[in-house]
Amino acid sequence: MRSHITTRGLERATHRALYYSMGHLPEDLDKPLIAIVNTQNETMPGHMHLDSIAKAVREGVIAAGGTPIEFSTIGLCDGIAQGNYGMHYPLASRELICDSVECMVNGHQYDAMVLITNCDKITPGLLMAAVRLNIPAIMISGGPMATGCVDGQEIGYTDLMAAQGDVARGIITREELSKRERDALPGCGACNLLGTANTMNFLTEALGMCLPGSTCLAGTGRRLALAKQTGMKIMELYHQSILPRQIVTKEAIENTITVDLAIGGSTNTILHLTALAKTADIDFDINCFAELAKKVPHLVKIKPANNGHYPADVHNAGGITALMGQLCQDGLLHKDVLTVTGQTVEANVRAAKVINNTVIRPLDNAYSAQGGLQLLYGNLAPAGSVCKSAAVVPEMHHHKGPARIFNQEEPAVAAIYGGQIKPGDVVVVRYEGPKGGPGMREMLTATAAIVGMGLSKEVALVTDGRFSGATAGAAVGHVSPEAAEGGPIALIEEGDIIEINIPEGKIHLHVAAEELTRRKAAWQPVAQDHVIKGSYLDRYAKMVSSAMDGAVFK
Repeated sequence: MRSHITTRGLERATHRALYYSMGHLPEDLDKPLIAIVNTQNETMPGHMHLDSIAKAVREGVIAAGGTPIEFSTIGLCDGIAQGNYGMHYPLASRELICDSVECMVNGHQYDAMVLITNCDKITPGLLMAAVRLNIPAIMISGGPMATGCVDGQEIGYTDLMAAQGDVARGIITREELSKRERDALPGCGACNLLGTANTMNFLTEALGMCLPGSTCLAGTGRRLALAKQTGMKIMELYHQSILPRQIVTKEAIENTITVDLAIGGSTNTILHLTALAKTADIDFDINCFAELAKKVPHLVKIKPANNGHYPADVHNAGGITALMGQLCQDGLLHKDVLTVTGQTVEANVRAAKVINNTVIRPLDNAYSAQGGLQLLYGNLAPAGSVCKSAAVVPEMHHHKGPARIFNQEEPAVAAIYGGQIKPGDVVVVRYEGPKGGPGMREMLTATAAIVGMGLSKEVALVTDGRFSGATAGAAVGHVSPEAAEGGPIALIEEGDIIEINIPEGKIHLHVAAEELTRRKAAWQPVAQDHVIKGSYLDRYAKMVSSAMDGAVFK
Protein backbone atom coordinates (compact mmCIF):
# COMPACT_ATOMS: atom_id res chain seq x y z
CA MET A 1 0.00 0.00 0.00
CA ARG A 2 1.20 3.52 -0.83
CA SER A 3 0.09 4.73 2.57
CA HIS A 4 2.51 2.37 4.33
CA ILE A 5 5.21 4.86 3.33
CA THR A 6 3.73 7.12 6.01
CA THR A 7 2.42 4.55 8.54
CA ARG A 8 4.92 1.67 8.74
CA GLY A 9 8.38 1.45 10.26
CA LEU A 10 10.31 2.61 13.29
CA GLU A 11 10.93 6.04 11.79
CA ARG A 12 7.20 6.68 11.33
CA ALA A 13 6.26 6.95 15.02
CA THR A 14 5.44 10.65 14.70
CA HIS A 15 3.37 9.99 11.56
CA ARG A 16 1.27 7.37 13.37
CA ALA A 17 0.94 9.69 16.36
CA LEU A 18 -0.54 12.38 14.11
CA TYR A 19 -3.21 9.94 12.94
CA TYR A 20 -3.88 8.77 16.52
CA SER A 21 -4.33 12.39 17.61
CA MET A 22 -7.27 12.59 15.19
CA GLY A 23 -8.97 9.54 16.70
CA HIS A 24 -7.71 6.79 14.40
CA LEU A 25 -6.98 3.34 15.79
CA PRO A 26 -3.83 1.33 15.01
CA GLU A 27 -5.93 -1.11 12.96
CA ASP A 28 -7.24 1.81 10.84
CA LEU A 29 -3.71 2.37 9.58
CA ASP A 30 -3.42 -1.26 8.49
CA LYS A 31 -6.27 -0.69 6.04
CA PRO A 32 -6.07 1.20 2.72
CA LEU A 33 -6.30 4.95 3.34
CA ILE A 34 -8.97 6.29 1.00
CA ALA A 35 -9.00 10.02 0.25
CA ILE A 36 -12.49 11.49 0.06
CA VAL A 37 -12.18 14.71 -1.90
CA ASN A 38 -15.26 16.59 -0.72
CA THR A 39 -15.89 19.87 -2.55
CA GLN A 40 -18.74 20.88 -0.24
CA ASN A 41 -19.16 24.59 0.37
CA GLU A 42 -21.88 27.16 1.00
CA THR A 43 -21.31 29.16 -2.18
CA MET A 44 -23.74 27.31 -4.46
CA PRO A 45 -26.70 24.92 -4.41
CA GLY A 46 -24.76 22.25 -6.27
CA HIS A 47 -22.33 21.83 -3.38
CA MET A 48 -24.23 22.87 -0.26
CA HIS A 49 -25.39 19.29 0.42
CA LEU A 50 -22.22 17.37 -0.40
CA ASP A 51 -21.46 16.63 3.26
CA SER A 52 -24.39 14.19 3.18
CA ILE A 53 -22.89 12.57 0.06
CA ALA A 54 -19.49 12.38 1.79
CA LYS A 55 -21.05 10.76 4.88
CA ALA A 56 -22.63 8.06 2.71
CA VAL A 57 -19.34 7.52 0.86
CA ARG A 58 -17.52 7.15 4.20
CA GLU A 59 -20.03 4.51 5.31
CA GLY A 60 -19.42 2.60 2.09
CA VAL A 61 -15.63 2.77 2.44
CA ILE A 62 -15.76 1.57 6.07
CA ALA A 63 -18.19 -1.22 5.24
CA ALA A 64 -15.86 -2.46 2.51
CA GLY A 65 -12.76 -2.43 4.73
CA GLY A 66 -11.09 0.93 4.10
CA THR A 67 -10.21 3.95 6.20
CA PRO A 68 -11.74 7.15 4.80
CA ILE A 69 -9.86 10.44 5.15
CA GLU A 70 -11.64 13.56 3.95
CA PHE A 71 -10.31 16.84 2.62
CA SER A 72 -11.69 19.67 0.48
CA THR A 73 -10.82 21.82 -2.51
CA ILE A 74 -12.06 25.21 -3.68
CA GLY A 75 -15.19 25.44 -5.82
CA LEU A 76 -16.62 28.52 -7.57
CA CYS A 77 -20.22 29.10 -8.64
CA ASP A 78 -20.38 30.17 -12.27
CA GLY A 79 -23.86 31.54 -11.72
CA ILE A 80 -22.82 33.97 -9.02
CA ALA A 81 -19.62 34.92 -10.86
CA GLN A 82 -21.62 35.40 -14.06
CA GLY A 83 -21.62 38.77 -15.80
CA ASN A 84 -19.09 40.46 -13.52
CA TYR A 85 -15.37 40.53 -12.71
CA GLY A 86 -15.71 37.25 -10.84
CA MET A 87 -16.19 35.33 -14.11
CA HIS A 88 -12.46 35.68 -14.84
CA TYR A 89 -11.86 32.98 -12.23
CA PRO A 90 -14.01 29.83 -12.74
CA LEU A 91 -12.16 28.34 -15.72
CA ALA A 92 -8.84 29.34 -14.18
CA SER A 93 -9.89 27.51 -11.01
CA ARG A 94 -9.97 24.19 -12.89
CA GLU A 95 -6.16 24.02 -12.84
CA LEU A 96 -6.02 24.99 -9.15
CA ILE A 97 -8.51 22.23 -8.26
CA CYS A 98 -6.50 19.63 -10.14
CA ASP A 99 -3.24 20.83 -8.60
CA SER A 100 -4.67 20.91 -5.07
CA VAL A 101 -5.80 17.27 -5.27
CA GLU A 102 -2.33 16.28 -6.51
CA CYS A 103 -0.75 18.13 -3.58
CA MET A 104 -2.97 16.48 -0.97
CA VAL A 105 -3.00 12.93 -2.34
CA ASN A 106 0.70 12.72 -3.12
CA GLY A 107 1.69 14.72 -0.06
CA HIS A 108 -0.05 12.17 2.19
CA GLN A 109 0.39 9.09 -0.03
CA TYR A 110 -3.23 7.93 -0.02
CA ASP A 111 -4.03 4.59 -1.62
CA ALA A 112 -7.14 5.54 -3.60
CA MET A 113 -9.67 8.36 -3.83
CA VAL A 114 -13.35 9.15 -4.16
CA LEU A 115 -13.97 12.50 -5.86
CA ILE A 116 -17.20 14.25 -4.83
CA THR A 117 -18.29 16.94 -7.26
CA ASN A 118 -21.23 18.68 -8.87
CA CYS A 119 -20.52 21.98 -10.60
CA ASP A 120 -18.93 23.37 -13.71
CA LYS A 121 -15.12 23.48 -13.40
CA ILE A 122 -14.91 21.22 -10.37
CA THR A 123 -15.86 18.04 -12.23
CA PRO A 124 -13.29 18.40 -15.04
CA GLY A 125 -10.65 19.53 -12.54
CA LEU A 126 -11.19 16.37 -10.49
CA LEU A 127 -11.21 14.15 -13.59
CA MET A 128 -7.89 15.67 -14.65
CA ALA A 129 -6.51 14.94 -11.17
CA ALA A 130 -7.68 11.33 -11.41
CA VAL A 131 -5.81 10.62 -14.64
CA ARG A 132 -2.77 12.67 -13.58
CA LEU A 133 -2.33 10.77 -10.31
CA ASN A 134 -3.53 7.44 -11.77
CA ILE A 135 -4.33 5.72 -8.49
CA PRO A 136 -7.68 3.92 -8.07
CA ALA A 137 -10.36 6.63 -8.29
CA ILE A 138 -14.10 7.02 -8.73
CA MET A 139 -16.41 10.05 -9.05
CA ILE A 140 -19.78 10.77 -7.45
CA SER A 141 -21.77 13.95 -8.11
CA GLY A 142 -24.35 15.61 -5.92
CA GLY A 143 -27.00 15.17 -8.65
CA PRO A 144 -29.26 17.51 -10.61
CA MET A 145 -31.65 19.94 -8.95
CA ALA A 146 -35.39 19.26 -9.04
CA THR A 147 -37.64 21.28 -11.34
CA GLY A 148 -39.20 24.47 -9.94
CA CYS A 149 -42.88 25.35 -10.02
CA VAL A 150 -44.70 28.70 -10.10
CA ASP A 151 -48.50 28.91 -10.20
CA GLY A 152 -48.71 25.30 -11.32
CA GLN A 153 -46.21 25.78 -14.15
CA GLU A 154 -42.77 24.15 -14.29
CA ILE A 155 -39.90 26.62 -14.23
CA GLY A 156 -36.12 26.51 -14.12
CA TYR A 157 -32.93 28.51 -14.48
CA THR A 158 -33.28 29.34 -18.17
CA ASP A 159 -36.92 30.40 -17.81
CA LEU A 160 -35.76 32.89 -15.19
CA MET A 161 -33.15 34.27 -17.60
CA ALA A 162 -35.81 34.88 -20.24
CA ALA A 163 -37.99 36.59 -17.63
CA GLN A 164 -35.31 39.25 -17.09
CA GLY A 165 -35.79 40.36 -20.70
CA ASP A 166 -39.55 40.29 -20.25
CA VAL A 167 -39.18 42.83 -17.46
CA ALA A 168 -36.95 45.02 -19.63
CA ARG A 169 -39.60 44.95 -22.36
CA GLY A 170 -42.49 45.60 -19.95
CA ILE A 171 -44.13 42.19 -20.48
CA ILE A 172 -44.01 41.25 -16.78
CA THR A 173 -43.47 43.29 -13.62
CA ARG A 174 -40.52 43.25 -11.23
CA GLU A 175 -42.84 41.72 -8.64
CA GLU A 176 -43.65 38.81 -10.97
CA LEU A 177 -39.94 38.28 -11.60
CA SER A 178 -39.28 38.30 -7.86
CA LYS A 179 -41.89 35.56 -7.37
CA ARG A 180 -40.23 33.42 -10.02
CA GLU A 181 -36.79 34.00 -8.49
CA ARG A 182 -37.95 32.39 -5.25
CA ASP A 183 -39.28 29.21 -6.86
CA ALA A 184 -37.29 28.56 -10.06
CA LEU A 185 -34.47 26.82 -8.17
CA PRO A 186 -36.22 24.81 -5.44
CA GLY A 187 -33.23 23.43 -3.53
CA CYS A 188 -29.87 21.71 -3.63
CA GLY A 189 -28.30 20.23 -6.74
CA ALA A 190 -26.73 21.23 -10.03
CA CYS A 191 -29.02 23.88 -11.59
CA ASN A 192 -32.04 22.45 -13.41
CA LEU A 193 -30.80 22.75 -16.98
CA LEU A 194 -28.14 21.21 -19.20
CA GLY A 195 -25.47 23.62 -18.08
CA THR A 196 -21.83 22.61 -17.83
CA ALA A 197 -22.46 21.12 -14.38
CA ASN A 198 -25.06 18.54 -15.42
CA THR A 199 -23.40 18.01 -18.78
CA MET A 200 -20.05 17.10 -17.21
CA ASN A 201 -21.68 14.91 -14.56
CA PHE A 202 -23.69 13.03 -17.18
CA LEU A 203 -20.58 12.70 -19.32
CA THR A 204 -18.64 11.28 -16.37
CA GLU A 205 -21.00 8.32 -16.58
CA ALA A 206 -20.43 8.10 -20.33
CA LEU A 207 -16.67 8.19 -19.67
CA GLY A 208 -17.01 5.28 -17.23
CA MET A 209 -15.66 7.16 -14.20
CA CYS A 210 -18.82 7.04 -12.05
CA LEU A 211 -21.44 4.41 -11.35
CA PRO A 212 -24.54 4.38 -13.59
CA GLY A 213 -27.21 6.77 -12.28
CA SER A 214 -25.78 10.23 -13.00
CA THR A 215 -29.27 11.70 -13.54
CA CYS A 216 -30.54 10.62 -10.11
CA LEU A 217 -31.75 13.81 -8.39
CA ALA A 218 -30.02 15.62 -5.54
CA GLY A 219 -31.48 15.37 -2.07
CA THR A 220 -32.96 11.90 -2.60
CA GLY A 221 -32.39 8.60 -0.83
CA ARG A 222 -31.43 7.09 -4.15
CA ARG A 223 -28.58 9.61 -4.55
CA LEU A 224 -27.33 8.78 -1.03
CA ALA A 225 -27.50 5.06 -1.78
CA LEU A 226 -25.47 5.66 -4.94
CA ALA A 227 -22.88 7.49 -2.83
CA LYS A 228 -22.66 4.57 -0.39
CA GLN A 229 -22.23 2.15 -3.31
CA THR A 230 -19.48 4.43 -4.62
CA GLY A 231 -17.62 4.18 -1.32
CA MET A 232 -17.85 0.40 -1.46
CA LYS A 233 -16.83 0.29 -5.13
CA ILE A 234 -13.57 2.20 -4.57
CA MET A 235 -12.38 -0.69 -2.41
CA GLU A 236 -13.03 -3.11 -5.30
CA LEU A 237 -11.11 -0.86 -7.66
CA TYR A 238 -8.25 -0.74 -5.16
CA HIS A 239 -8.09 -4.50 -4.66
CA GLN A 240 -8.36 -5.15 -8.41
CA SER A 241 -5.78 -2.43 -9.22
CA ILE A 242 -8.12 -0.79 -11.76
CA LEU A 243 -6.66 2.64 -12.57
CA PRO A 244 -8.15 5.74 -14.23
CA ARG A 245 -5.93 5.51 -17.31
CA GLN A 246 -7.29 2.01 -17.95
CA ILE A 247 -10.76 3.60 -18.07
CA VAL A 248 -10.09 7.03 -19.61
CA THR A 249 -8.92 5.88 -23.03
CA LYS A 250 -9.33 7.32 -26.51
CA GLU A 251 -12.33 5.04 -27.06
CA ALA A 252 -13.91 6.14 -23.76
CA ILE A 253 -13.51 9.79 -24.71
CA GLU A 254 -15.13 9.06 -28.08
CA ASN A 255 -18.05 7.46 -26.19
CA THR A 256 -18.25 10.59 -24.06
CA ILE A 257 -18.35 12.86 -27.11
CA THR A 258 -21.06 10.64 -28.64
CA VAL A 259 -23.28 11.06 -25.59
CA ASP A 260 -22.44 14.78 -25.51
CA LEU A 261 -23.62 15.18 -29.11
CA ALA A 262 -26.76 13.13 -28.49
CA ILE A 263 -27.84 15.37 -25.60
CA GLY A 264 -26.60 18.69 -27.06
CA GLY A 265 -24.35 19.42 -24.10
CA SER A 266 -22.52 22.58 -23.08
CA THR A 267 -19.82 23.89 -25.42
CA ASN A 268 -17.51 23.92 -22.39
CA THR A 269 -17.20 20.15 -22.79
CA ILE A 270 -14.95 20.73 -25.80
CA LEU A 271 -12.56 22.62 -23.52
CA HIS A 272 -12.71 20.06 -20.75
CA LEU A 273 -12.54 16.84 -22.76
CA THR A 274 -9.61 18.23 -24.75
CA ALA A 275 -7.85 19.13 -21.49
CA LEU A 276 -8.63 15.69 -20.02
CA ALA A 277 -7.22 13.91 -23.07
CA LYS A 278 -4.02 15.97 -22.85
CA THR A 279 -3.67 15.24 -19.14
CA ALA A 280 -4.08 11.52 -19.84
CA ASP A 281 -1.52 11.66 -22.69
CA ILE A 282 -4.12 10.52 -25.20
CA ASP A 283 -3.54 11.29 -28.87
CA PHE A 284 -6.63 13.43 -29.41
CA ASP A 285 -7.81 15.49 -32.37
CA ILE A 286 -10.44 18.07 -31.49
CA ASN A 287 -11.94 17.60 -34.95
CA CYS A 288 -13.32 14.25 -33.84
CA PHE A 289 -16.23 16.31 -32.42
CA ALA A 290 -17.06 17.36 -35.98
CA GLU A 291 -16.48 13.87 -37.38
CA LEU A 292 -18.68 12.18 -34.78
CA ALA A 293 -21.36 14.88 -35.20
CA LYS A 294 -21.86 13.66 -38.78
CA LYS A 295 -23.10 10.27 -37.57
CA VAL A 296 -24.44 10.90 -34.05
CA PRO A 297 -27.96 12.36 -34.04
CA HIS A 298 -29.41 14.80 -31.53
CA LEU A 299 -31.78 12.64 -29.44
CA VAL A 300 -32.41 14.54 -26.19
CA LYS A 301 -33.40 18.18 -25.77
CA ILE A 302 -32.77 19.63 -22.34
CA LYS A 303 -33.21 23.29 -21.47
CA PRO A 304 -31.88 25.78 -22.55
CA ALA A 305 -32.64 24.10 -25.89
CA ASN A 306 -35.85 25.47 -27.39
CA ASN A 307 -38.81 23.44 -26.03
CA GLY A 308 -36.33 21.35 -24.05
CA HIS A 309 -37.02 19.13 -21.06
CA TYR A 310 -35.68 19.44 -17.53
CA PRO A 311 -32.98 17.11 -16.11
CA ALA A 312 -35.61 15.46 -13.89
CA ASP A 313 -37.56 14.50 -17.04
CA VAL A 314 -34.48 12.80 -18.47
CA HIS A 315 -33.98 10.86 -15.26
CA ASN A 316 -37.61 9.73 -15.27
CA ALA A 317 -37.24 8.65 -18.90
CA GLY A 318 -34.42 6.26 -18.03
CA GLY A 319 -31.47 8.63 -17.69
CA ILE A 320 -28.08 8.59 -19.36
CA THR A 321 -27.86 4.85 -18.71
CA ALA A 322 -30.89 4.22 -20.93
CA LEU A 323 -29.63 6.63 -23.59
CA MET A 324 -26.30 4.78 -23.65
CA GLY A 325 -28.15 1.47 -23.93
CA GLN A 326 -29.92 2.79 -27.01
CA LEU A 327 -26.69 4.16 -28.49
CA CYS A 328 -25.05 0.77 -27.88
CA GLN A 329 -27.84 -1.02 -29.71
CA ASP A 330 -27.45 1.41 -32.60
CA GLY A 331 -23.72 0.70 -32.84
CA LEU A 332 -22.65 4.23 -31.88
CA LEU A 333 -20.59 3.39 -28.78
CA HIS A 334 -17.43 1.39 -28.14
CA LYS A 335 -19.08 -1.40 -26.12
CA ASP A 336 -16.03 -3.11 -24.68
CA VAL A 337 -14.34 -0.26 -22.80
CA LEU A 338 -13.78 -0.72 -19.08
CA THR A 339 -15.64 1.35 -16.46
CA VAL A 340 -15.46 1.84 -12.68
CA THR A 341 -18.06 -0.89 -12.22
CA GLY A 342 -15.27 -3.29 -13.21
CA GLN A 343 -17.37 -4.21 -16.22
CA THR A 344 -17.73 -2.93 -19.76
CA VAL A 345 -20.08 -0.26 -21.03
CA GLU A 346 -22.22 -2.93 -22.69
CA ALA A 347 -22.60 -4.84 -19.42
CA ASN A 348 -23.54 -1.67 -17.55
CA VAL A 349 -26.35 -0.68 -19.93
CA ARG A 350 -27.64 -4.07 -21.09
CA ALA A 351 -30.72 -4.01 -18.85
CA ALA A 352 -31.46 -0.26 -19.21
CA LYS A 353 -34.68 0.74 -20.96
CA VAL A 354 -35.94 4.04 -22.37
CA ILE A 355 -39.19 4.64 -20.50
CA ASN A 356 -40.31 7.78 -22.35
CA ASN A 357 -39.27 8.02 -26.01
CA THR A 358 -40.56 11.58 -26.31
CA VAL A 359 -37.75 12.64 -23.95
CA ILE A 360 -35.08 10.18 -25.14
CA ARG A 361 -35.88 9.82 -28.81
CA PRO A 362 -35.00 6.86 -31.02
CA LEU A 363 -32.73 7.33 -34.02
CA ASP A 364 -35.60 7.31 -36.49
CA ASN A 365 -37.21 10.27 -34.69
CA ALA A 366 -34.11 12.37 -33.90
CA TYR A 367 -34.33 16.14 -33.55
CA SER A 368 -31.60 16.33 -36.19
CA ALA A 369 -29.34 13.89 -37.98
CA GLN A 370 -26.28 15.70 -36.63
CA GLY A 371 -25.30 16.06 -32.98
CA GLY A 372 -25.94 19.16 -30.90
CA LEU A 373 -22.43 20.67 -31.06
CA GLN A 374 -20.66 22.06 -34.11
CA LEU A 375 -17.12 23.26 -34.83
CA LEU A 376 -16.83 26.19 -37.24
CA TYR A 377 -13.76 27.23 -39.25
CA GLY A 378 -13.01 30.09 -41.62
CA ASN A 379 -10.90 33.21 -42.01
CA LEU A 380 -12.40 34.58 -38.77
CA ALA A 381 -11.48 31.40 -36.85
CA PRO A 382 -8.58 29.67 -38.63
CA ALA A 383 -7.91 27.44 -35.60
CA GLY A 384 -11.62 26.86 -35.00
CA SER A 385 -14.64 27.96 -32.99
CA VAL A 386 -17.58 26.27 -31.31
CA CYS A 387 -21.37 26.51 -31.42
CA LYS A 388 -24.08 24.69 -29.44
CA SER A 389 -26.23 24.02 -32.49
CA ALA A 390 -28.85 22.25 -30.36
CA ALA A 391 -29.78 25.63 -28.82
CA VAL A 392 -30.01 27.54 -32.13
CA VAL A 393 -33.39 28.15 -33.77
CA PRO A 394 -33.54 27.02 -37.43
CA GLU A 395 -33.85 30.63 -38.64
CA MET A 396 -30.33 31.35 -37.38
CA HIS A 397 -28.51 28.33 -38.79
CA HIS A 398 -27.32 30.63 -41.56
CA HIS A 399 -26.87 34.30 -40.66
CA LYS A 400 -25.08 37.21 -42.30
CA GLY A 401 -24.88 40.70 -40.87
CA PRO A 402 -22.81 43.71 -39.76
CA ALA A 403 -20.43 43.42 -36.82
CA ARG A 404 -21.04 45.43 -33.65
CA ILE A 405 -17.72 45.52 -31.78
CA PHE A 406 -17.16 45.35 -28.01
CA ASN A 407 -13.87 44.67 -26.24
CA GLN A 408 -15.55 43.28 -23.11
CA GLU A 409 -18.90 41.75 -22.19
CA GLU A 410 -20.25 44.60 -20.01
CA PRO A 411 -20.60 47.26 -22.75
CA ALA A 412 -22.15 44.65 -25.04
CA VAL A 413 -24.82 43.85 -22.44
CA ALA A 414 -25.53 47.55 -21.91
CA ALA A 415 -25.94 48.04 -25.66
CA ILE A 416 -28.30 45.08 -25.99
CA TYR A 417 -30.55 46.12 -23.12
CA GLY A 418 -30.27 49.74 -24.27
CA GLY A 419 -31.86 48.90 -27.63
CA GLN A 420 -28.71 49.70 -29.64
CA ILE A 421 -28.50 46.24 -31.24
CA LYS A 422 -30.77 45.83 -34.25
CA PRO A 423 -32.16 42.78 -36.08
CA GLY A 424 -29.51 41.31 -38.38
CA ASP A 425 -26.52 42.46 -36.29
CA VAL A 426 -23.64 40.23 -35.21
CA VAL A 427 -22.46 41.20 -31.72
CA VAL A 428 -18.69 40.64 -31.40
CA VAL A 429 -17.26 40.41 -27.88
CA ARG A 430 -13.48 40.06 -27.94
CA TYR A 431 -10.47 40.14 -25.59
CA GLU A 432 -12.36 37.62 -23.46
CA GLY A 433 -10.29 34.53 -24.41
CA PRO A 434 -8.18 32.40 -22.04
CA LYS A 435 -5.26 34.83 -22.25
CA GLY A 436 -7.12 38.05 -23.08
CA GLY A 437 -9.84 37.79 -20.44
CA PRO A 438 -7.94 36.37 -18.78
CA GLY A 439 -9.88 33.28 -17.80
CA MET A 440 -12.23 33.12 -20.81
CA ARG A 441 -15.37 34.52 -19.24
CA GLU A 442 -18.77 33.10 -20.17
CA MET A 443 -20.98 35.40 -22.22
CA LEU A 444 -24.21 34.13 -20.65
CA THR A 445 -25.36 37.59 -19.58
CA ALA A 446 -24.95 38.83 -23.16
CA THR A 447 -26.72 35.88 -24.77
CA ALA A 448 -29.49 36.05 -22.14
CA ALA A 449 -29.92 39.73 -23.00
CA ILE A 450 -30.31 38.87 -26.70
CA VAL A 451 -32.92 36.23 -25.86
CA GLY A 452 -34.64 38.45 -23.30
CA MET A 453 -34.92 41.33 -25.77
CA GLY A 454 -36.62 39.06 -28.28
CA LEU A 455 -33.68 39.06 -30.71
CA SER A 456 -32.68 35.38 -30.62
CA LYS A 457 -34.08 34.78 -34.12
CA GLU A 458 -32.35 37.83 -35.61
CA VAL A 459 -29.03 38.52 -33.83
CA ALA A 460 -25.89 36.39 -33.49
CA LEU A 461 -23.00 36.68 -31.05
CA VAL A 462 -19.37 35.83 -31.80
CA THR A 463 -16.66 35.80 -29.13
CA ASP A 464 -13.23 34.48 -28.22
CA GLY A 465 -14.77 33.91 -24.80
CA ARG A 466 -16.99 30.97 -24.01
CA PHE A 467 -20.59 30.20 -23.12
CA SER A 468 -22.47 28.71 -20.24
CA GLY A 469 -24.43 25.56 -20.88
CA ALA A 470 -27.40 27.83 -20.17
CA THR A 471 -26.70 29.79 -23.35
CA ALA A 472 -29.27 29.69 -26.13
CA GLY A 473 -29.22 31.30 -29.54
CA ALA A 474 -26.78 31.68 -32.43
CA ALA A 475 -23.68 32.03 -30.28
CA VAL A 476 -20.23 31.16 -31.60
CA GLY A 477 -17.44 31.01 -29.02
CA HIS A 478 -13.84 29.86 -28.49
CA VAL A 479 -12.85 31.80 -31.63
CA SER A 480 -9.16 30.99 -32.13
CA PRO A 481 -6.62 32.48 -32.33
CA GLU A 482 -8.06 34.85 -29.75
CA ALA A 483 -7.88 38.65 -29.93
CA ALA A 484 -5.07 38.89 -27.36
CA GLU A 485 -2.93 36.74 -29.67
CA GLY A 486 -3.68 39.01 -32.63
CA GLY A 487 -6.19 36.62 -34.17
CA PRO A 488 -8.55 37.81 -36.94
CA ILE A 489 -11.25 38.58 -34.36
CA ALA A 490 -9.00 41.43 -33.14
CA LEU A 491 -9.00 42.93 -36.65
CA ILE A 492 -12.77 43.23 -37.18
CA GLU A 493 -14.06 46.78 -37.54
CA GLU A 494 -17.54 48.14 -36.87
CA GLY A 495 -19.85 47.28 -39.76
CA ASP A 496 -17.74 44.50 -41.30
CA ILE A 497 -19.95 41.71 -42.58
CA ILE A 498 -19.75 38.35 -40.78
CA GLU A 499 -21.36 35.20 -42.19
CA ILE A 500 -22.14 32.17 -40.03
CA ASN A 501 -23.18 28.84 -41.56
CA ILE A 502 -23.72 26.33 -38.76
CA PRO A 503 -24.73 23.26 -40.85
CA GLU A 504 -21.62 23.66 -43.00
CA GLY A 505 -19.36 24.52 -40.04
CA LYS A 506 -18.18 27.83 -41.51
CA ILE A 507 -17.63 31.34 -40.17
CA HIS A 508 -16.38 34.00 -42.57
CA LEU A 509 -15.38 37.65 -42.27
CA HIS A 510 -16.16 39.41 -45.55
CA VAL A 511 -12.96 41.47 -45.63
CA ALA A 512 -10.24 41.05 -48.25
CA ALA A 513 -7.09 39.21 -47.19
CA GLU A 514 -4.86 42.14 -48.08
CA GLU A 515 -6.96 44.47 -45.92
CA LEU A 516 -6.67 42.06 -42.97
CA THR A 517 -2.90 42.01 -43.50
CA ARG A 518 -2.84 45.81 -43.36
CA ARG A 519 -4.91 45.84 -40.17
CA LYS A 520 -2.69 43.18 -38.57
CA ALA A 521 0.41 45.31 -39.19
CA ALA A 522 -1.21 48.21 -37.34
CA TRP A 523 -2.73 46.11 -34.52
CA GLN A 524 -1.85 46.74 -30.87
CA PRO A 525 -3.17 44.49 -28.05
CA VAL A 526 -5.63 45.98 -25.57
CA ALA A 527 -4.06 46.59 -22.16
CA GLN A 528 -5.30 44.38 -19.30
CA ASP A 529 -5.66 47.17 -16.75
CA HIS A 530 -8.09 45.10 -14.69
CA VAL A 531 -5.49 42.41 -13.90
CA ILE A 532 -3.44 42.85 -10.73
CA LYS A 533 0.26 42.34 -11.42
CA GLY A 534 1.53 39.16 -9.78
CA SER A 535 -1.99 37.82 -9.16
CA TYR A 536 -3.14 34.32 -10.08
CA LEU A 537 -4.92 35.77 -13.13
CA ASP A 538 -1.70 37.48 -14.22
CA ARG A 539 0.21 34.20 -13.98
CA TYR A 540 -2.65 32.29 -15.62
CA ALA A 541 -2.63 34.63 -18.63
CA LYS A 542 1.09 33.99 -19.13
CA MET A 543 0.76 30.19 -18.96
CA VAL A 544 -2.58 29.30 -20.56
CA SER A 545 -2.92 27.83 -24.04
CA SER A 546 -5.58 28.32 -26.73
CA ALA A 547 -9.22 27.42 -26.14
CA MET A 548 -9.03 24.91 -28.98
CA ASP A 549 -6.11 23.33 -27.13
CA GLY A 550 -8.20 22.89 -23.98
CA ALA A 551 -7.00 26.09 -22.25
CA VAL A 552 -4.44 24.05 -20.35
CA PHE A 553 -1.15 25.35 -19.02
CA LYS A 554 1.63 25.37 -21.61
